[in-house]
Amino acid sequence: MVGRPLDEIEDTLVERARRGDADAYEDLVRRYTEMAFRAAYVVTGSAPDAEEAAQDAFVKAFRALHRFRAGAPFRPWLLRIVGNEARNRRRAAGRRTALELRLAEGLSAGGAAPSPEAAAEAAEERRALLRALVTVGDDHRQVVSCRYLLQLSVEETAAALGIPEGTVKSRLARALAHLRELMEPVRHG
Repeated sequence: MVGRPLDEIEDTLVERARRGDADAYEDLVRRYTEMAFRAAYVVTGSAPDAEEAAQDAFVKAFRALHRFRAGAPFRPWLLRIVGNEARNRRRAAGRRTALELRLAEGLSAGGAAPSPEAAAEAAEERRALLRALVTVGDDHRQVVSCRYLLQLSVEETAAALGIPEGTVKSRLARALAHLRELMEPVRHG
């Protein structure tokens, strides 16, 4: 499969999995495990719950492969199942979600080491952003988290959360405006 476009490789794996090839589905699971966990974590706010939701989603996706539309992108379809599982788990537990600092730290970009002052400032800004993100409400927090922390496209965010793309865009706009207001004192203070 070396040298083939990723979409073509994914399509081949999905088609093989649909025909009952467990190794092909295992490859898909390996390819999307981290993303499924992160998407579930955004919804549940709990690593153990996210892990269970992701595992359950992979099992449900495998059982539903016969309903998967051939040629459609697999990732948004899977993320929608993950999102549903995570929401169900969260509802059953009766918890409110909150992002934790370690999620942001786990997604930080590499590069040259910043100065100690810059690192401290960035860490404080990250903590302030996460505190602010908790105040925007579940719907807005989920959209912002999917779009910017998980780096999903608008289409993938919509599929993962089971909402229209227009709703993703409007929630993003409102949440980002609110976050800008909340972050203004941190940047200038």
